[in-house]
Amino acid sequence: MLPAMSRPDRERFLAEPRVGVLGVTDSRGGDRGPLIVPVWYSYEPGGEVVIETGRQTVKAQLLRAAGRFSLCAQDEGRPYRYVSVEGPVTAIDDPLDPALREALAHRYLDAEEARGYLAATSGQLTEDIAFRMRPQHWRSADFAAFAADFSEGGAGEEAAQR
Repeated sequence: MLPAMSRPDRERFLAEPRVGVLGVTDSRGGDRGPLIVPVWYSYEPGGEVVIETGRQTVKAQLLRAAGRFSLCAQDEGRPYRYVSVEGPVTAIDDPLDPALREALAHRYLDAEEARGYLAATSGQLTEDIAFRMRPQHWRSADFAAFAADFSEGGAGEEAAQR
């Protein structure tokens, strides 16, 4: 069994600025698996996951068709941790609120980079929309406890060999 995070820990983890990996059922037919793509997202503990995308993108079409999506965020540093949420789309913000776009840019970029990014991509404001999802199912793992047990076991074995 994976070492799961407590509810407050997993919500804090998801609220930190991490690149998320969005997964949505690909209903275009054939032998396609789900569409899985990296995204910027926002989340506040107890709230909704919000992602931004182009109104006419495949991602937006699939999100509308599925009416739900998954998002996974991870910490690539050791000990590894991740949080995955899945749930229904609760709203589509169309048109996109400029304040949301600005907040996402400042979440992932420093102030100067965010200003430059927003200026360079200002045309997207009329093309982008936001999807809101209420987390319904959570999965998480924090391997810190496992790593501590593992390293303690290794230290004990070294001491026994001396």
